[in-house]
Amino acid sequence: MSESKRQREIIDRGALAEEIAALRADTRDDARRRKLVLERLREALEAGQAQVRSRFESGRASGTRASTNLAFLFDQLVRIVHDIAADEYPSANPTSADRLAIAAVGGYGRSELAPFSDIDLLFLFPYKQTPRGEQVVEYMLYLLWDLGIKVGHSTRSTDDCVRLAKQDLTIRTALLEARFVWGDQALFLDFRQAFQDRVVNGTALDFVDGKLAERDARHKKLGDSRYLVEPNVKDGKGGLRDLQTLFWIAKYTYQVDDVGDLVSRGVLSAEEARNFAKDHNFLWTVRFHLHYLAGRAEERMTFDLQTRLAEKMNYTDRASGSGVERFMKHYYLVAKDVGDLTRIFCASIEAENMRKPLIKLPRFGRARDLMGFQLDRDRLTVSDDDMFTRDPVAMIRLFYVGQEEGIDIHPHALRLVTQNLRKIDSRVRKDPEANRLFIDIVTSSDEPEIALTRMNEAGVFGRFMPDFGRVVGQTQHDMYHVYTVDEHTIQAIGLLASIERGEQRQEHPLATELLPTIGSRRALYVAVLLHDIAKGRGGNHSELGGDVARKVCPTLGLSDEETETVEWLVRQHLAFSDVAQKRDLADSKTISDFAELVQSLERLRLLLCLTVVDMRATGPNVWNNWKAELLRELYNATKDVLSGGQLTQARSTRVEAAQQALRERLADWPEADIDAQMGRGYPGYWLTFDADTLERQARMMRSAEAEARPLTVEIRVVRDLDVTEVSIYAQDHPGVFSRIAGALAAVGASVVDAKVFTTPEGMALDVLWLQDANGEAFAQTSALARMSVQIERALAGEMKRDEAHAARTFVPERTRVFTVAPRVIIDNQASATHTVIEINGRDRPGFLFSVTRALYALSLQISSAKISTYGERAVDVFYVKDGFGMKVTHEDRAEKIRKTLLEAINEVGDAEDRRPAAAE
Repeated sequence: MSESKRQREIIDRGALAEEIAALRADTRDDARRRKLVLERLREALEAGQAQVRSRFESGRASGTRASTNLAFLFDQLVRIVHDIAADEYPSANPTSADRLAIAAVGGYGRSELAPFSDIDLLFLFPYKQTPRGEQVVEYMLYLLWDLGIKVGHSTRSTDDCVRLAKQDLTIRTALLEARFVWGDQALFLDFRQAFQDRVVNGTALDFVDGKLAERDARHKKLGDSRYLVEPNVKDGKGGLRDLQTLFWIAKYTYQVDDVGDLVSRGVLSAEEARNFAKDHNFLWTVRFHLHYLAGRAEERMTFDLQTRLAEKMNYTDRASGSGVERFMKHYYLVAKDVGDLTRIFCASIEAENMRKPLIKLPRFGRARDLMGFQLDRDRLTVSDDDMFTRDPVAMIRLFYVGQEEGIDIHPHALRLVTQNLRKIDSRVRKDPEANRLFIDIVTSSDEPEIALTRMNEAGVFGRFMPDFGRVVGQTQHDMYHVYTVDEHTIQAIGLLASIERGEQRQEHPLATELLPTIGSRRALYVAVLLHDIAKGRGGNHSELGGDVARKVCPTLGLSDEETETVEWLVRQHLAFSDVAQKRDLADSKTISDFAELVQSLERLRLLLCLTVVDMRATGPNVWNNWKAELLRELYNATKDVLSGGQLTQARSTRVEAAQQALRERLADWPEADIDAQMGRGYPGYWLTFDADTLERQARMMRSAEAEARPLTVEIRVVRDLDVTEVSIYAQDHPGVFSRIAGALAAVGASVVDAKVFTTPEGMALDVLWLQDANGEAFAQTSALARMSVQIERALAGEMKRDEAHAARTFVPERTRVFTVAPRVIIDNQASATHTVIEINGRDRPGFLFSVTRALYALSLQISSAKISTYGERAVDVFYVKDGFGMKVTHEDRAEKIRKTLLEAINEVGDAEDRRPAAAE
């Protein structure tokens, strides 16, 4: 089928114009005539849009072709609407002042439109707009608006355009892309020539600087990373706007209308131009699907849309990852390609104009030993263009010298690196010098993340270490992991170096103190490099990563002892965090088991430092002071065991020491009251809290009894730990903890830890540590007041079950796409005195309330709880006993518990608006 025939399937302007002419001729009433014309135009618009969509979704039109098809549709409609308007307002004596040219500007000027985009029109007059011209333009606009078309417009003369373009870069860019649509073509061509002569000529370099500065500001506003979890396909880093920026610069600097023309100009190679076209089409395909799926001009790939995009673009689940993860990896690799093209393009412009660098790298010093490279305007470059062909190891050496000497790398050298990547083969990967230089870069304490980022962007990192290449752009489709695996790894290495330089002393005092004492420094840096190397392979990435470490470390030049240490660290890199956040650190078996796993103080120090940088580099809201304190507490307790210290003392001795310390603090009490207080707590109580807390609780309990208060709630905001501590003293009865959990859910407080005690007199002392949704102390005054009221209502039996589900912050629609397989693990080995139940499920309103209510229904006594949230995943751990104060050891009983808890998780439901009906 010919191109013209294919276009007429979208809209046949000639036939449509004849139909409309006949309608107008047959209808004398103005209002009815306009109504009939509007109906026919709307039919044509909707049919054309449906045809464009059908071609796109059936695969008959690519994203790029679909965007030009849509622009073609609107071109024809604008032409018809103009002719109708001109006929409505005929001119008996047309003068040169009545001449009118209609031009498309902006993206529409490039003949690119997305399904729900605006169209931007320039109505061009030779001089000041005439009364008839004003009537024609107004009629056109109202007709287009009545069709539901979003029209941006301006009415200007050529002189107006020139004057405004000189003043405003945005207007200049829009006019740069002006394309004739209809009207007086000679007038439009006169404008084009005037724009070139009076605006463009002699201003190319200023335009380039302005557009790159504009791009940088846009990146900063939207998040200066290609790897945002919900990237913006239009304006984000590595998105369509970046490619358009290159096109604007090319058009302005080289007067080309097509990227292919840059090949003949020597600016891009044929392969680079093909990459441009391929990336351009991919991004347009994504954008079209986004608009159609959202039903609006949505440019951000939200979590829910990512899943549907992957399905639309035929990314299926494989062993290497889910379809959505594979799709997002492709997107991030395309975004990286766009960055490569930007660097290459800017290098060409700079070389041609011999001016200041357009891409700047951090500067730290001057060169000394350049190892065969040379300086070009203070930047490191090759001695000749065949340098990497002769000596591929020089590509590693380039980044090493740049880091060691603190020199920027010339864009031309980076372009040659990109062109010679295939030279990095198995021979180079085994080369001793290449591996020594690479390890020196990784283990440098002088901001290694800069060189590693440049190596990654140039493709050298993944080419030299293929295992790392597999995780470039690798995502996890969840709300917890903010960065791709490669970016997370590089950030973690950079943070480790920053800690070593002493720059994180306030944020990470323990790691700062420990790093200088570590003997296996090189092993630690390599463990950080490799800890997530096996993500995306299926299976346990820690175990698979240990296998990778055992394979690659000798090649990197590590000794057998270092290799063994790296392998162990990679296999255990989640252990410190898991134990600290999911286990009761007051339980002696938790500490002894962890000490048995770690076995030495050196490994304890190494694992702590690895855990800190891993958690910190996961995302901006993962780390807080509460988690830091948990890690510190586990470290100190384990260090004591490994040093033969406190934990090896008899339990009774430690209880006596805690009680004696409290006696001294209560010296103002009568002896009988002190003795009574000593009899309140069981041994576990005395070993859980420090002396300050024990004193506060003792005075709270004595005051409550003196005043005969049935309920006492004491709230203490602990900002140093990013938590609010709530102590509740009340008559004990079954289900107390569940009711408290419901009350806290009702006010939006998140429980991160809890201890539950019962005194011999039958009073309950529940201590909970709370945070808000941002991982900070739950401390808003009004919210704390509401919380006290809700706790009182809950314990009085006045609060309905649905309040615990309804009042918490509503879960956004876009996050409901995540599924977390419910899981209940019953463990009788983790504690000598309790059964440990770990419950995993998707976090949602009332989750903790539902599971604690189920535990109450199962007649299980909760002694402590550790509540963690990893993005959309909730992990609640409970230390429980049965009604007789024993562990749950019978398999049938354990199976019933497991089944009941799974039902409780499902009861909350994936539909957050489903509410249970009855009170507890």
